[in-house]
Amino acid sequence: MNAVNELTEKASRFLRTAETALELGDFDSCASRCYYAIFFVAEAALFTKGLSASSHKGVLSMFSQHFVRTGVFPREMGRLLNDAYDKRIVGDYGIGLLLEAEEVRQLLTDARAFVQVVSEYLADWQRKHQADE
Repeated sequence: MNAVNELTEKASRFLRTAETALELGDFDSCASRCYYAIFFVAEAALFTKGLSASSHKGVLSMFSQHFVRTGVFPREMGRLLNDAYDKRIVGDYGIGLLLEAEEVRQLLTDARAFVQVVSEYLADWQRKHQADE
């Protein structure tokens, strides 16, 4: 359970860093931090099912399999996770101005929503988990 809390807190911290990067006009870093915020809470969600993955693609695939396809979270969240991954790759490895301000602003808005929804799920899971002990 400690890993769930740590990943959730890290996701919140990365969202704040993404906001700062956007204010500075650093769209690449903003996209990267947005993706990692989403990634960390997705990884925390996997822990609630006793799952972990050894790669980014593994986390994306397992989150889709265990949370999106099962209806725990809407399909849009699976698409957002994959879109954020793609933008992170562009931001981290692309050369030149490949990401635009508006698409990164939207990514930040979507990342906040994703982190919020998954964090609520994790908080509910923790309440139930603690009640069982």
